[in-house]
Amino acid sequence: MTFEQVRRQIGKGGDQLIPVFLSEAEQRDHGAEMERWRGERFKSKYLPLVRPFSAVPDLLRCVRDADLKIAVASSAKKSELEVYLDIAGITDLVDVAISSEDAGRSKPAPDIFQVALETLGLVGSEAVAIGDTPYDTEAAQRAGIPTIGMLCGGFTEADLRRSGCLSVYPGPGALLACFGASPVGQSKRG
Repeated sequence: MTFEQVRRQIGKGGDQLIPVFLSEAEQRDHGAEMERWRGERFKSKYLPLVRPFSAVPDLLRCVRDADLKIAVASSAKKSELEVYLDIAGITDLVDVAISSEDAGRSKPAPDIFQVALETLGLVGSEAVAIGDTPYDTEAAQRAGIPTIGMLCGGFTEADLRRSGCLSVYPGPGALLACFGASPVGQSKRG
């Protein structure tokens, strides 16, 4: 596999990603072993390097101040998601944290977003998703949720707009700076 082939798949859950690269026979033969290796490798080599975006806690406080609920809908495993929320310093700012273990299929399937909506007691049109991959947008749209894109996930603005994002921001700090005029900031007003 080339780096670019793999990079274009980032944002999908493992259940959606592995079939792109392994046949059914290969998945049966060593799919579980590869998933175990991936998890151990990530935890030992890359997790210590993960750093949060500094504006995220302030952005989520702004969302709370607007009297909106906050859900994190991630293709990560529950144990991984808890670590990410802790690293980002937002565990106490999130109302609902949905992991791949809470849904049948991960992104780009809509399951994770549908569980988040059900848990919050909302329908898709009452929510706004923020994502950094086309797979986030695809999953959110299939759950009826309009989406804001972030360029911090490595995809281009064109990729995110093509996937259906209402608007695209360079990162969380830019969304925070423009919060009142953003689809999230406007969601309670309109």
